[in-house]
Amino acid sequence: MCTIFLISGPISVGKSAFVKEFEARFGARRISTRQLLLQRSPDAGREALIQLGLHLDKETSGRWVLEEFLTLAGGNLGKSIWLIDAVRTMEQVQHFRHRFENGVTHIHLTAPIGILRKRYQERPAELQEFASYDEARVHGTERNIEDLATKADRVLDAHRNSPASLLALAASGLKLFPEGVPQLVDVLVGAQFGSEGKGNICAHIAKDYQVLMRVGGPNAGHKVSFPKYDYIQLPSGTQSNPEAKLLIGAGATLSVKQVLKEITDLSLTGDRLSIDPQAIVIEDEDVKVEMGSLEAIGSTKKGVGVATARKILGRGDKVHFDAPVRLAQDIPEFKQFVRCTKVELEKAYRRGDRILLEGTQGTDLSIHHGHYPYVTSRETTASGCLADAGIAPSRVRRVIMVTRTYPIRVGGNSGPMMNEINFATIAKRSGVPEEDITGTEVGTVSGKKRRIGEFDWEQARRSAVLNGATEIALTFADYIDASNKTVADYGMLTAETKSFVQDLERVTGARVTWITKDFGPDAIVIDRRESKD
Repeated sequence: MCTIFLISGPISVGKSAFVKEFEARFGARRISTRQLLLQRSPDAGREALIQLGLHLDKETSGRWVLEEFLTLAGGNLGKSIWLIDAVRTMEQVQHFRHRFENGVTHIHLTAPIGILRKRYQERPAELQEFASYDEARVHGTERNIEDLATKADRVLDAHRNSPASLLALAASGLKLFPEGVPQLVDVLVGAQFGSEGKGNICAHIAKDYQVLMRVGGPNAGHKVSFPKYDYIQLPSGTQSNPEAKLLIGAGATLSVKQVLKEITDLSLTGDRLSIDPQAIVIEDEDVKVEMGSLEAIGSTKKGVGVATARKILGRGDKVHFDAPVRLAQDIPEFKQFVRCTKVELEKAYRRGDRILLEGTQGTDLSIHHGHYPYVTSRETTASGCLADAGIAPSRVRRVIMVTRTYPIRVGGNSGPMMNEINFATIAKRSGVPEEDITGTEVGTVSGKKRRIGEFDWEQARRSAVLNGATEIALTFADYIDASNKTVADYGMLTAETKSFVQDLERVTGARVTWITKDFGPDAIVIDRRESKD
């Protein structure tokens, strides 16, 4: 059933601004009664339009507005939100109520007469057909317009409230804003130092969601095996679920060049991708600063940390690190994609859409909870990802924590890890050729050969607590035994692998739901969501 809002109020009260807010927020469809009159008499001035409206009201007892609306809407009423801008008599209102019963809400805007006088004088010259507001208000239906307030469903003060504030009042309780706090969000994070294989997991489960959201920056890449692509800024399920809406949150850090590359590569339009206007843009100077100062901690040096610092420091009147703050809203190439992702999330909540929030890097690279200073510039836990995205914790349904059988760190002086080993050791234990491991263990973004270590059970336990993990995705099962590459279900895994899974579930208190064996097209060897094994 369609929803119809009848808007009324005196001239200059702010109906147009209110209607524009309605259109922008809900995609509402506007029917202008002034335009309806102009279609009948294109060259008529305001006085002639008033007289035409009075004639039509008398001739049809006010039914003409409803009839014009039905003609324009045709058979496409559907579940659309319609705005009638504006009704002028109670007869016009009553015809809508009789036709649509409970589907009609009448909103009347009002303001003190002094404010109306002032606003009338500020109107464009072509809309000031009278010398003053007092002269305009005595013509036609305008003289009795405030009578509509006595019968309106909601009478709103357009003087004290902005258009957005009026909208909140007008639409509340009408199921246009999300009601309650449904748990629609699943968060996916890394348990270790990043490169846990989050991209393949996201791509595998993307079909279960209507919205895919990414935070973080270009210092972390997610490699997907099928369809093959290295996602640096966009959600890793972009190609796996072509119908899903894509969001980049306000807490993201953007390389303009990289975002545009991925948009072009994946043929995205503004109908599908939304970038929050407040996401910070990385400048060339940010990269230069990091190139000169962060080698000591194994940084990927993509400018993310410096850009983040500028966003914090740039709130005053000084330029820091030789670059003023630019946000996504300031980039002309992003114009068709920029919209508030909080609004897009609210739309998803109202529709009941499932949302996958994809974190980047790993828990032990957290700026607050990792081994400082060998950390990244943001909070990488589930709660940090939620804050960057603008999602309340109470909306979370599941926290999926991805963990490798052997954790890695970026090559170089990238910080401590328990019992570092080499690729030859893993090759000897597993039977995977060392050259295969060497070819895999190269940073997607840094291009550096990675460091690798023994599985740290305390790290896994601590990360599960920090993230509130409800499920585990275990990756690189082939590093336990190369024969795992050929298996098709959990029962076919080696005894050592099953023992590892059981220990992991005991230590973390979460079920191992997915197990991957490599980066081929069938990388997800086990999907245990429905399994009882």
